[in-house]
Amino acid sequence: MITKNRQSDSTLNEMISKAFPGKTATDIQELTEGMCNVTYNITFSDGYECILKIAAKDTTGNTSNEIRLMEAEVTAMKLVKEHCSFKVADVLVYDRSRSICDGDYFFMEKLPGTNYSFIKEKLTEDINCKLQHDIGEISKQLTSISNPQFGFLGDSKRYDYLSDFVGLMLNNLISDGQKKSVDLGCDVKELLEEFENEKHLFDEVSTATLVHWDMWEGNVFVEDDHVSGIIDWERAMWGEALMDDRFRKHNLNKDFLDGFGKQVFTKYELKRLRWYDIILYLTMMIEVFYREFEDKGQYYWAKEQFLKVVNSSEENI
Repeated sequence: MITKNRQSDSTLNEMISKAFPGKTATDIQELTEGMCNVTYNITFSDGYECILKIAAKDTTGNTSNEIRLMEAEVTAMKLVKEHCSFKVADVLVYDRSRSICDGDYFFMEKLPGTNYSFIKEKLTEDINCKLQHDIGEISKQLTSISNPQFGFLGDSKRYDYLSDFVGLMLNNLISDGQKKSVDLGCDVKELLEEFENEKHLFDEVSTATLVHWDMWEGNVFVEDDHVSGIIDWERAMWGEALMDDRFRKHNLNKDFLDGFGKQVFTKYELKRLRWYDIILYLTMMIEVFYREFEDKGQYYWAKEQFLKVVNSSEENI
């Protein structure tokens, strides 16, 4: 995968020595489940463990909506640490000097628990319902972190209107798809015209809140049947809470909504949910070709979901 900026053992040990003078690493294991940055679990001689995350050396494997992802992640985690009660990892060292490694990197504490996606199928229905409720509460907490303007956390550009930001995301994706000759299966001109006709739907959202955007089970950690932490904040943005992955058509469930405190959606909210579905499925289709995935299964699955949404005039719920 083109964004996996793996480093030699000697470089990794040099990075570790710079970050933790006097400490000795006894084991370095790559964590393979991530789809973008390369991540390592570091174990020290005293038994302490931490996580090292290394960004790609350039933006070749990124779509246009992925801007300074590591900076966005560090910024988001600090914001959550300051304003929310749920757990995110402490950033121990953040190095952008590129004096040792050809990509930015940071060391962070290792969260307790197990990746939710690894154990979900083994848990009882009651526990899964409770965890979905917990994730809803976490998503609701994020709405307490606000900003007067919209935009990607890693980008310096901000937008006064949510419609401008969402329009940018949509146009970027279509342009990216065209650059890689991705078959989207629809008339993109008609899609953009439809968005222009519905831009006003977004104008009722006047204040941006922090959105994780990718809070699927693989980014949730669980310990003792409770959510023990949330990881992978690189796609974080100032947007509308409904933009997050948990509100997407294939994910949405009653327990999450109960935790979030949202049982009913207005007509405008339902229509915005549809556009957020479109943006996620487009992203999942197109990133396959930017990341150079060998397995195109994600593209075919996302394309099927995308076309269902595009070809239906019905809203999300």
